[in-house]
Amino acid sequence: MEERFHEAQIMICLICRQAEYAGRLTTVQFERGEMRFVINNVPACVCPSCKEAYVDVDVAERLLQIADEMSAAGILDQVRDYESIWRN
Repeated sequence: MEERFHEAQIMICLICRQAEYAGRLTTVQFERGEMRFVINNVPACVCPSCKEAYVDVDVAERLLQIADEMSAAGILDQVRDYESIWRN
């Protein structure tokens, strides 16, 4: 039986196509109407060249859920740390 080896895929930035993504912390900002929601220290894959960032699906879903909850509560402007929203 033939063994197959899979090399780790290199992820090159889709925007600038100049660099490989690296795991880093980033800031994510949501704006919806008058609402502004900023989350600091979000784990993401970030391009070291152009700073484009991508978060995992579970992180994105949690960020969107919190943004919806804030909007429904009438909160217009808030800055929070990622760890504080993940624990709630």
